[in-house]
Amino acid sequence: MKINRRLVLLVTAPLTVAVAFSVLALAPATNQALQADRLTSMVEAAAGASELAHRLQSERAAATALVSEQTDAEAFRLRTNATDESVAGFRSRAKGLSSVPGSAQGALDRIERFIEEMPGLRAQVRSGSSTVSALAFGYRIVIADLNGYRDGIAQADGVDADIADRIRAAAALSEAAEHTAQQQVTVMRAQAAGGFTTASQRTFDAGRMGYTESTGAMFDLGPGAWRAWLERTLSGTKALEARRLEDEIGRTGAGKDITVTPEEWQQAADDRQELLRSVEKRVDAAVLAQVSDVRTTLIWTAGAEVALVVLTLVGVVVVAIRLGRAMVRRLRDLRNAAHEVAHSGLPAVMSELSQPGALRGATPEEVARRTGDPVGTTGEDEIGEVGEAFNAVHHEAVRLAAQQAFVHEQLAETLVGVARRGARLTAVMVSELDTVQRDEADPVRMKTLFALDHLAVRMERNTNNLLVLGGYGNARVRSADVGCSTVIVAAAQQIERFDRVSLGVIESGIGITARAVHDVAHILAELLDNATRYSPPDKQVGVAVWRLWDRAVVQIVDEGVGITAERRAVHNAALLEPQAGIGDVRSMGLHVVARLAARHGIVVELRDSSGPGTIAEVTLPAQVLALDLEEGQAPAPPGTPGDGSGYEAPRPVTPPGPKGRRHPAPASARPGHDSTPVGLGVGAAGAGAPAGGEREATSGHERPRGGGPGSGTPGGEHGTTPAQRPVHDEPVSRVAGVSSSGLPLRQRRAPQQWPAAGKREGAEQRRPGAGAPRPSPRRRDSRQVSDVLAAYAQGINRSTNHRGRSAPDDTTERTEK
Repeated sequence: MKINRRLVLLVTAPLTVAVAFSVLALAPATNQALQADRLTSMVEAAAGASELAHRLQSERAAATALVSEQTDAEAFRLRTNATDESVAGFRSRAKGLSSVPGSAQGALDRIERFIEEMPGLRAQVRSGSSTVSALAFGYRIVIADLNGYRDGIAQADGVDADIADRIRAAAALSEAAEHTAQQQVTVMRAQAAGGFTTASQRTFDAGRMGYTESTGAMFDLGPGAWRAWLERTLSGTKALEARRLEDEIGRTGAGKDITVTPEEWQQAADDRQELLRSVEKRVDAAVLAQVSDVRTTLIWTAGAEVALVVLTLVGVVVVAIRLGRAMVRRLRDLRNAAHEVAHSGLPAVMSELSQPGALRGATPEEVARRTGDPVGTTGEDEIGEVGEAFNAVHHEAVRLAAQQAFVHEQLAETLVGVARRGARLTAVMVSELDTVQRDEADPVRMKTLFALDHLAVRMERNTNNLLVLGGYGNARVRSADVGCSTVIVAAAQQIERFDRVSLGVIESGIGITARAVHDVAHILAELLDNATRYSPPDKQVGVAVWRLWDRAVVQIVDEGVGITAERRAVHNAALLEPQAGIGDVRSMGLHVVARLAARHGIVVELRDSSGPGTIAEVTLPAQVLALDLEEGQAPAPPGTPGDGSGYEAPRPVTPPGPKGRRHPAPASARPGHDSTPVGLGVGAAGAGAPAGGEREATSGHERPRGGGPGSGTPGGEHGTTPAQRPVHDEPVSRVAGVSSSGLPLRQRRAPQQWPAAGKREGAEQRRPGAGAPRPSPRRRDSRQVSDVLAAYAQGINRSTNHRGRSAPDDTTERTEK
């Protein structure tokens, strides 16, 4: 999981807990605010219920008067219209009520049913079919429910005790008004009936007693101001007149006529009801104001608490985000710096330091400081300490790489020094061999000299290997292109078992550019040496060359046991990308081939053969090829102007198949095909001759060449030291003149073509020396010829057997056995 997600989880967990506890802490205040809001709505509906009760009381009085024929229908209609307006107001207030207590909710339901039945009751009143008792009972029930709702809301959840008492006091005042309204109806009925009956008298007295009890309850539950409001209101003229008429009616006994006229009573009763209604309005307004104040206070308190919690949480989140983003940004910068160093910066520094002369005289510490710090900004916290530690690690890694590069440069210089000394010693040894061979007459000593001469060629190749590993190469560049066949011959003469190399199909017109001749010959020599070492000693190693579009392909085929696919993949990777530095000495040939191939864009690949063994395939790019080279021309005589190559191209052999087609392993390149080993075409002196019969100067140090008859320098230039001898491009011929004792001597001229063993798959090989006159050696008798051939054969065997006594050459590492 990424660090930003971890930080989110790290902040989310405590925030979730904080939110949960905040919700639990805010729940009571929020609940109280909601309860206060609901109570306010119920109190507003109670004020509407009080207004509706007052209108119903007035309508009831008008209905009683209409039924008792004490008034007309118009007064009843006006009262019903006022009642309908109060019903609409009450319904609108009671519609949105919630969490109403059970008793209050039951009263609301009954009130709603009465309102729905009210049109029928009014119709009975207008028709006169309803009795006064039934009419009074119907209105009394709904008014009782309205007062019951007012008293029931005092039991709502969360209602303060003081507010509950005030709600009950307001309900008690409404009940007192209902008692006075019932007295009004009772007196009107008694006036219509001609006087009180015993029952109506008790009803009248009960109304007076109920009024007294209700006002007493209001005085006990309500504040003192309410009592003052009621007493002050009922102390006026209208109230006193109603009280006087009430006392007068109350003194009238049962069965007696009431002296108060209906008009006087109705007017006095209506005035008293209006006075009581004014007090009710003030009480309801006071209750609503108190409840609204409590609701406002609770809402503000809850809002403040919620806002405080929300602001705290938002502040925590903002701080966490800012700190987290800064931390994540710094960690990302550190990660990006690490990735850049790991994938581009440090590899680039290592690649630069692996190049020769990368230090340019600077010390490892100076190189490390010069690369700078990958992490620009650090800090004093842990992340900054990690950045500083990373900078220190990067500095130390660059310093160690620079120190290793310094060691590699020293080692490379050591290798180059050793190689140059070896080259000079080899040159001296070859010069001495040339001197000794020139007038040697003993065949036994001559074969020893042949073996030493061939060993010197191999020593020279190992010296060149050290130069390549040390970052140097052959300093000389030829002045003319050379045919591919000649380069293969030169490569074969640099290995121990050159007699096991057999020539396959070589397409005509393929040559090697002058600047790449020595490196290509070196590559082929390493591959041929490897193929002959890790294949059966009685098997031949085939070589074939053909053109593929603008490239040329050289295949070297052996019949060894082969190598595994995994090992071959490792070798191919090493051949494709040369290793920096000196490399492993145990696989010196592998690194040498890789470096030389990379120098010219040559691709070397080891492939699995269809039969036993391995195919080493060398793809030569266009920049190292001299296509359409006329290999059939005879070279100029040695020492004449215009002879720049020193090589004589062999006769081209047309490969089987269409031109440009790639053959995985031509049959003519396979051992066992009708081809002639290279060694069979090497003359007596050819066993010791290097590429093309000459020895090249390496890294600016010239190697001497032996002279002979026809070279213009008889005696092999005895009068000069190896370093003072001039360098000539002319090769030494494989078949030269003979000494005074009849033994062969080397002479500079073009090398011989491998002897043809007949036609190969319709292709024709040119005989050695075709196109150029071959010098006629001095006539020898049969004994001299026998001595020469015996010395040559013994020299070849001596060179071959010398492998067990001399140190083996380091060649391309393979696992063939």
